[in-house]
Amino acid sequence: MLTYAAAIVRGFAVVAAISMLLATTGCGQRGTPESQVRAVIAEAERAAEARDLAGLMALVSPGFEDGQGGDREELKRSLRGYLVMHPSVHLLTRVESLEFPYEDYARVRLTVGTLGRGSTAATAIDLAADVHDVALELKLEGDDWRVVRAERRSARRD
Repeated sequence: MLTYAAAIVRGFAVVAAISMLLATTGCGQRGTPESQVRAVIAEAERAAEARDLAGLMALVSPGFEDGQGGDREELKRSLRGYLVMHPSVHLLTRVESLEFPYEDYARVRLTVGTLGRGSTAATAIDLAADVHDVALELKLEGDDWRVVRAERRSARRD
């Protein structure tokens, strides 16, 4: 089992990832699959910045798993913890690649910059920032694209 701090960090990275690609209730709207997936990314980013946990989780497939074998419920706990610890969240995302190996399946590689202010921050400059490389897999479930897998790693080149 992960420590609470590790779960928070892991959740934040996945939030960023998921928030980029997760979901939108309007994914079934007209447009190309690429434009629909890009709309999901934009909506996920908006939901993360709005600290809308329910909105984020609505975009995650019930069969979700992360790179370490974590499931949807573990993701939810991690995200909740991150959002509690960071009352201010800002994301910068860049789609590095987007491909469709199947008509109903998308693979996305993102670079996600995260900036959060902790709830115990003493000043406005007490910030937590990082950059992650994120790999997402989305599946068309009914009319909605949902995240079924997410992996992330730090983009720092130490």
